[in-house]
Amino acid sequence: MPISLLRRPVSVTLTALLLHVVISAPAVADSGSRDGASSSGRDSIGIKLLEVPANWMDDPRSHAFIVDHVNPGTTFTRSFEVFSTSREPQHVELYAAAAGIKDGRYTFAPDRTSNELSEWVRLNRSSVDLPANGRTRVKATVAVPEWASKGERYAVVWAQVSSDRPGSKGHVKLVHRVGIRSYLDVGLGGEPPSDFEIGEVVPRRTEDGQPQIVVDVSNTGERALDFDGELSLSDGPSFLRAGPFPVNRDTTLAPGGQGNVIALMGKDLPAGPWKFHLTLRSGRVSRTANGALTFPEKPGTWGLPGSLDSPWTLALAAAGLIALIAGVILLVAFRRFRARRPSPT
Repeated sequence: MPISLLRRPVSVTLTALLLHVVISAPAVADSGSRDGASSSGRDSIGIKLLEVPANWMDDPRSHAFIVDHVNPGTTFTRSFEVFSTSREPQHVELYAAAAGIKDGRYTFAPDRTSNELSEWVRLNRSSVDLPANGRTRVKATVAVPEWASKGERYAVVWAQVSSDRPGSKGHVKLVHRVGIRSYLDVGLGGEPPSDFEIGEVVPRRTEDGQPQIVVDVSNTGERALDFDGELSLSDGPSFLRAGPFPVNRDTTLAPGGQGNVIALMGKDLPAGPWKFHLTLRSGRVSRTANGALTFPEKPGTWGLPGSLDSPWTLALAAAGLIALIAGVILLVAFRRFRARRPSPT
């Protein structure tokens, strides 16, 4: 019986950022997720991009993030929508702040920390008052100075709701914010290339017994990458097939960076052996890997790296199949020719 895993729904129009920040002292607790789009509870807000440049329409990342390449001295705009699903009016603050990429993750600077890119962003409104279940349109203008040096920069356009609540230690400020990531590359000439390589595909079993694979990836291009993709398994025990299983969507690699993406499966998945087909994507770039692997039986352990099919093996197999088909066609044609020849009576 085939084994499958339900994929969690993902909105491509909403941003991939969500922070719940509780401030009651100097300590600040942050958490972020690429799939979050609005905060939970009574102060519920969301934000989505409304404009995609014509030359970026085929890039899925550009429908959720501000992704662009411009020359120094360029000014451009992006419109986005801020909305509320709350039953109460909401006062929403709007601002741009610094971001970066570290250890395979897109990171957000605390509070309103600025960087070069965030200082280039100007919003036509610094705050909006939304009625219950209301929405409004906001425009961001990005003005790149003539003196801007070559390279990619990162920032976030935030929408934030704050509320004061009593806590065990006095005054507690609860902050919900959602934002749109920005990946802006500056430099003369055309768009720098984006590319990546798939390395080892290693099976493991988590501490609670769930099988997963860990895939090594390397950014070999000149733009940052956000990964998406899926893993399918076939030819398992009793000819089982499983998947596709989505990979985690929170891996971001800067140019030259290395990291990994993970696909998690259900506990009832047999150890194998399995054949796998892996597809990873970032924007317009897609790469695949095929091979065989076996999951370890013991929780909390790693298996041997999967054996990857060599491109030469695939090419030879394809050539062999073509040769076989050609041979069959020639044999059939020869037999028909022999059958049509008059007998020498």
